Amino acid sequence: MTRLRNYFLTGFVICAPLAITAWLTWSFVVWVDSWVKPYIPSAYNPDNYLFFRVPGFGLVVALFLITLIGFLTASLIGKTIVGWGERMLGRMPLVRTLYTALKQIFETVFASQSNSFKTAALIEYPRRGIWSIVLIATTARGEIASLFEADGTELLAVFLPPTPNPTSGFLLYVPREDVKILNMKVEDAMKLVISAGIVGPEGEQSVTQAEASRIAEGRLASQPEEIG
Repeated sequence: MTRLRNYFLTGFVICAPLAITAWLTWSFVVWVDSWVKPYIPSAYNPDNYLFFRVPGFGLVVALFLITLIGFLTASLIGKTIVGWGERMLGRMPLVRTLYTALKQIFETVFASQSNSFKTAALIEYPRRGIWSIVLIATTARGEIASLFEADGTELLAVFLPPTPNPTSGFLLYVPREDVKILNMKVEDAMKLVISAGIVGPEGEQSVTQAEASRIAEGRLASQPEEIG
């Protein structure tokens, strides 16, 4: 029985990630298709000519249209149209707040030169003596930073991802001296968070806190727009 149980657990460890990955991928493809396909003209929809539905066709169309919009936006005419649309949104009281916030988030996350969330660290949370993994976003700016300038305290804005769902979390402002920089990659830090500490970084060389801090300081110094 013990041997059969071990065989089952081994097979489960192999099959479960594959099954979950396949299910999530298929669910995403079906979800995109359900949104895009109703807007595709019947003459161009292969489902109308075949005896079966073509999964992923809506996703391909969506990717093509998004790329085309990006290409057109890069031109002078495209920039003019986008600017006109943003000015219209700017006149709508509730919509302009939502649009501005979402645009800033996406520009920060997808900007090629952005280094936000590329450094993992530890902070004492929720109390002293208990350490949590966080991702460094930027230094505090504006009104928040000005409140602490008098006593020379520099705050770091960090994101604390919870286990096992890292997409929801907390924004915390922590004094720089209370943040212990990690040398591990962000991907490895997220593995620790999602797996509740079971899956850790592999092949990482241990470094001292001073060495890790020097590495992270170099990263932070290389992003004057977001950090500093």
